[in-house]
Amino acid sequence: MYLASDLRKGLKFEIDGEPHIIIGFEFKKPGKGQSLYKCKLKNMITGAKFERTYRSGDKFKRADLEEQEMEYLYADKDSYCFMNTSNYEQYFLVKDQLGDSMDLLKDNTVCTILLFNGQPIDVTLPNFINFKVIKSDPWAKGDTATGSTKPATLETGFEVQVPPFIEEGQLVKIDTRTREYVERVNE
Repeated sequence: MYLASDLRKGLKFEIDGEPHIIIGFEFKKPGKGQSLYKCKLKNMITGAKFERTYRSGDKFKRADLEEQEMEYLYADKDSYCFMNTSNYEQYFLVKDQLGDSMDLLKDNTVCTILLFNGQPIDVTLPNFINFKVIKSDPWAKGDTATGSTKPATLETGFEVQVPPFIEEGQLVKIDTRTREYVERVNE
C-alpha cells in the first residue's frame, strides 16, 4: 500500500481496479487542517486523464504491474503479436495500445511490454533501432548547405528527415524517443 505522502510524478497505483499513473503533482499545506495532494492522473488502459485531490491520510493499492522482454513477431489486421522470449507465450496488443510505436515497430524487435494482472497494456521500444531506407531522393552534388535535410521513407513506411548523403538501401539509426535520425550505420 502507498500512503498519500508517497505520491509523486510517475508513481503507478490502482484506482477502481485499473492502473493509473501520476502525470502531474502539486503539494499544498494549508494553515490549518490536513495536507492536500493534487494529482493529474492518466488511466494506463484507456488513456483518460483527470485530476483528483487526496488528503494526507489516504491510502492506495499498488498496481500489479510487471515488465517483460518480448519479441515482436507479426501484425494480423488490428492486432500485433509479441512473444515472451523466456517461455514462448504469445500476447496480442491492439493498435490503440501501441500508439505512435507502430510507426517504428519492425519484425523481430525486442520490446518491453508492460503487463497489468498478466494482460499487456503498453509497449516500450528500444531507444535506438536500425532501419533500411527504402525511398529517398538522390543527393544533388554541391547541395551542402549546413543543416540541410531531406525526407526518407524507412522499411516500416515511417518518414524521417535525414542528411542529404543518405541513399536508398542504406541503414540508419533512429532514436525511438525523439523519432529522429541519429547516424548512418555501416553494414
